[in-house]
Amino acid sequence: MITVHHLENSRSQRILWLLEELGVDYEVRRYERDKKTNLAPPELLQIHPLGKSPVITHGDQTIAESGLIVEYLVEKFDTGRLAPPRESAEGLQLRYWLHYAEGTLMPFLVISLILNRIETAPVPFFVKPIAKGIAAKARDAYSGPNIKRNLDYLENHLAETGWFCGNDLSAADIMLSFPLETAAARIGFSAEHRNLRAFLEKIKARPAYRRALERGGPYDY
Repeated sequence: MITVHHLENSRSQRILWLLEELGVDYEVRRYERDKKTNLAPPELLQIHPLGKSPVITHGDQTIAESGLIVEYLVEKFDTGRLAPPRESAEGLQLRYWLHYAEGTLMPFLVISLILNRIETAPVPFFVKPIAKGIAAKARDAYSGPNIKRNLDYLENHLAETGWFCGNDLSAADIMLSFPLETAAARIGFSAEHRNLRAFLEKIKARPAYRRALERGGPYDY
């Protein structure tokens, strides 16, 4: 039996969705964030030394990192529906998106979140204009342009088939769901990002996606 150590409002939601798409039995062990710090609870440290989520346990294996978990589950349980052959051109593209989601796209979104928190953090009134000014300059010069470039890149890629790898849902779409839902909720898509909006509508309508939300509980990006 696979156990998903599921931290609320975290990247582990897409692992639940993947398991639902694969039709694999699993159990969910839920963890709540600290109400003051919003960090994972110390109980997760008992599962993995970094205390992060997602983490899965399967037999004597403890596996962390979203991309590795996705690769592991697909290799173990997929019958060719969610991943093309590894050595094919499509298989290489799939692995590209698995790395891209966390290695390229997500860091810019995290930086944007940190800048937002700097702007809204409780600080003395005479410091607040300085903090907001620094955050605004960092966003305008770095995170904002990079996020736009990446969203435009993804928008253009979706124009061909509406999916990231092939002509139907794949593990790449599941992996990219979290950063794109985060971007939609925290930054918003421009009027030109019609394909990105259609993509999110399409995945949210999938029965497996909805079942994953029922298993994982309420979600707030």
